[in-house]
Amino acid sequence: MQAWAPYLGVIEIILAVVLTVLVLLQTKGGGLGGFMGGGDSGGSFRTRRGVEATMHQVTIGLSILFFINTILAFLAWGQVV
Repeated sequence: MQAWAPYLGVIEIILAVVLTVLVLLQTKGGGLGGFMGGGDSGGSFRTRRGVEATMHQVTIGLSILFFINTILAFLAWGQVV
């Protein structure tokens, strides 16, 4: 498993960058008013459609892969007993 450690580290960095980009692309741009519950949305939820729904699902999938890769990387580096 230790032979995979460098590759898992590189995969971790790539997943982190891609996840960051996806999350930033999904922001509505409502500023702090939207963050605190105000703004255009009025604090209500809305349905995601089209590309937005696909990006949401991809973000969830990549976050699961990131979590699994993190656990495998710790095991490969010998951090978990």
